[in-house]
Amino acid sequence: MGMLLRFRVSLPDRPGVLGQVARAFGVLGADILQVTVLEREAGRAVDDFTVSWSGVLGVDELRERVSVVPGARVEGAWPTREVPGANPEFDLLGHVAADPERAYQTLVDALPDLVSAEWAAAADPATGRVAYASWAAPAEPLPADPPSRPAAFSENARHMITVPLPEAALHLVVARAQGAAFHRVELDRVVRLVEIVSLLARSAVGRTPAQA
Repeated sequence: MGMLLRFRVSLPDRPGVLGQVARAFGVLGADILQVTVLEREAGRAVDDFTVSWSGVLGVDELRERVSVVPGARVEGAWPTREVPGANPEFDLLGHVAADPERAYQTLVDALPDLVSAEWAAAADPATGRVAYASWAAPAEPLPADPPSRPAAFSENARHMITVPLPEAALHLVVARAQGAAFHRVELDRVVRLVEIVSLLARSAVGRTPAQA
């Protein structure tokens, strides 16, 4: 397998266009491993293509080739470590279930690979103190005024998802500077994982040493 890239493409939602996009990737030797449908509305579709590619040519040349398809628009292209078909969510939840006392650290470590991001962290929104951080997370990860509800937005040249962790009195942030802004489907995915991880973390509270 070559380099893994994620391409987000907006294209007309009509028969044949997806095949044209696939041929455009194939012409330059990019092997499509997975297509994820993010939305279908108003006669257009937004799809994420995960491709394996030798990297002989530049990413911009791949973008240009795909953009030649009538009506297609590349919204972002960036490296990813999310291997199609690997079901990483199950691995994450399995690790959390095995050691729920480290639930939030495990979540933060796993999230960048799960949503093709660069880093994740959880910090106290009042003090900015970082409780958990993945590799490459900055010293001050939170935006100036994190939303009180789960949100996806862009700020200071980086795309972010932020989710409150009320039971831990922390705020989770996942970020990437490359590629497209986080889609609402990605936000929903993170929120669902946070909900399950929080339930598993809660199960560790109050367990006796014999139960641990």
